[in-house]
Amino acid sequence: MLAFRSEEHVDWWLAARRLQRGSAFTLEQTWTLAHAWYHDRLDVAWRRKTPEEAEALFAEVGLTGDFWRLRPSE
Repeated sequence: MLAFRSEEHVDWWLAARRLQRGSAFTLEQTWTLAHAWYHDRLDVAWRRKTPEEAEALFAEVGLTGDFWRLRPSE
């Protein structure tokens, strides 16, 4: 994961390396996802999220598309 200060900075970085753009998300989305993912990690009853739960969480944060899909398309 790389952090950039602006969309223009992303575009410049990609052009300089002749790379295509991948998935990008905001700092707010990062924080929201991290909090939702880890808030209960130290609970005794913690369990790993299922692929369905993880995809639902990604979608809730606004992370959609093929990059965020954990299960095969139906």
